[in-house]
Amino acid sequence: MANELQLAFNEIAEMRMLPAEVVLEALQTALVSAYRRDSNASAAQAIEARIDPSTGRARIFVEKEVCDDVQFASTEVTLEKARFYNPEAQIGDMVMVQVESTTKKFGRIAAQTAKQVILQKIREAERNSLYEEYIGREGDIITGTVQNINQNFVTLSLGRAEAKLPRPHQIPGERYRQHEKLRVYVVEVKRTNRGPEITCSRSHRNMLRRLLEYEVPEIYNGQVEIKSIAREAGYRSKVAVAALQDGIDPVGACVGMRGIRIQNIVKELHDEKIDVIEWNPDPVVFITKALSPARVAGVYLEDDIHTGKTAVVLVQDEQLSLAIGREGQNARLAAKLTGWRIDIKSVSETVQSALENLDMPPLSGLTRTHAQLIEDVQRIIEKKLGNRAVMPEEYNLLSKFADLVERRLLIEREEERQEHLQQVAAVKATLPQELFEAPLKLLRLPDELLEALESMGNIGAVMLATLVDEERLKKLLTKLPGQPLQDVQTALDELMETTTDFSQLIHGTAPAAVEHQTDDVPAAHSPAATATAAAPARPPVDDDDEVVLDAFGGVVAPTPTGAATAEAIAASPAGAEAGEDFDFEEDDELTPAGDEPARKKAAAKVQNKRRQLVFDEESGEVVAKRRRKGNRKGRDSWNDYEF
Repeated sequence: MANELQLAFNEIAEMRMLPAEVVLEALQTALVSAYRRDSNASAAQAIEARIDPSTGRARIFVEKEVCDDVQFASTEVTLEKARFYNPEAQIGDMVMVQVESTTKKFGRIAAQTAKQVILQKIREAERNSLYEEYIGREGDIITGTVQNINQNFVTLSLGRAEAKLPRPHQIPGERYRQHEKLRVYVVEVKRTNRGPEITCSRSHRNMLRRLLEYEVPEIYNGQVEIKSIAREAGYRSKVAVAALQDGIDPVGACVGMRGIRIQNIVKELHDEKIDVIEWNPDPVVFITKALSPARVAGVYLEDDIHTGKTAVVLVQDEQLSLAIGREGQNARLAAKLTGWRIDIKSVSETVQSALENLDMPPLSGLTRTHAQLIEDVQRIIEKKLGNRAVMPEEYNLLSKFADLVERRLLIEREEERQEHLQQVAAVKATLPQELFEAPLKLLRLPDELLEALESMGNIGAVMLATLVDEERLKKLLTKLPGQPLQDVQTALDELMETTTDFSQLIHGTAPAAVEHQTDDVPAAHSPAATATAAAPARPPVDDDDEVVLDAFGGVVAPTPTGAATAEAIAASPAGAEAGEDFDFEEDDELTPAGDEPARKKAAAKVQNKRRQLVFDEESGEVVAKRRRKGNRKGRDSWNDYEF
């Protein structure tokens, strides 16, 4: 029996590539399941199986209660027998006792149960073993055999496991044959009930990285570093490399003697063209090399906070198509490789555009400082438009003028950018700094609006965008229905109108809005009455007057009418309410005259709709301007916002 058990263990372990301990554990679990099935034991009763590999003896232990009088032998045991297994056992204790029956007495059903459990445990152990094996190879290259080909993916045999090569991860134009050896890049390994699900790729850019590491010893040893890779599988790739050790040519190391190293990779990738470029920390030099084989006349960098990093590249007319590439492929790969947005222009195009705008700044000053150069350039352009031959010296003159023009335009854009940044900083200084810590959820907006504004981070950034960068806000809200920009503006106005202490609002110690006075609170002790008594009454305004408020509700520059004076208004018992005239729109909700709190709430809602926060460039502050009807008689027409 011992020899048969050891032979079975060794055979299963070698065939399934599993440790003997795993097989032994599976057999013990199977014996427990077989005993439960044969004796109909309860699932709450603890049962253990112990197998001695040297002798092959199997013993089963069952949990039983120690009793004086045993009535149920399957769950109870005498004290004398219990102390044979546990000398310290007492009446009422639970003791693991060996059953007298052996595995030879198991019935056919119990044996089948044991067989199924063993197979199930071994399959689970095999799946876990495969997963642990291939999860460590994620991000590496493996070799598989093409087993099956269909429209959606190619199935590869890896020996004990299978991998899928989906269609989007295949190289365009590549054909596969059954039983063909294929090198693929392991993209992802997932654990499933049927074993590990291995997804491979041949179009991933990291496959090119791994192939370079295998073919180039300098990259594998760390003497040459791959900085970035831009790849369009099956067509062209660009690789930027840099040497980490003096005396090593990174490009020559990757290409190899007579190009043998790079040719091996090209053959592996279905004759894909590969450009190896030396990386340079200077963006101008790096972009110039990235656009190879085209020759670049000039590179002009511009880093904008909204459009990102943009490089304007000038090339000669005959180099324009080469720099752009077929369907823009060369320029697109260069942009991915360098991380800059590349705008390629020909020298003639730049010169002609500059000559047409010489009377406009910033090019207007060139007519005084470079009059002779402009005259020569105009002559060369006329010569070129007349299909006459242009000498190389004349092309150099055009390049010189184009370089001068692009530098002037770049300086002007930089000055405008700095002016815009100063304006943004000035507007930001006028806003409460607590707003830049306030989360967007404090705004009373729908969930879809809050999700669209999530990239801005806080309420202060949203308010700043409404004042100085409304176009950016429109781009974020362009896909939302209705009038999302107006809803955001209304929510911001309501927050500014109803909140006085933003620090308490952020930390959750104060309500977001000031509640209206209720009937059970005396008017003399209400917060509104206290605020009215502490602050001077605002002067009334007429509908034709422009009302300018600061961002927190204070009057900045009221325009009084000719008939009313400040003294007369102060003496009026109605105070500021006598001058307020709310003109409701058609979609406004009307409330009964007796419902005073609801009427005030509706009036405040209309007032918020007709108020907008803007930045006053003359005073350098954020103010709120109210929209009024231009003509009290003509109720059907509205004027624009008055600034």
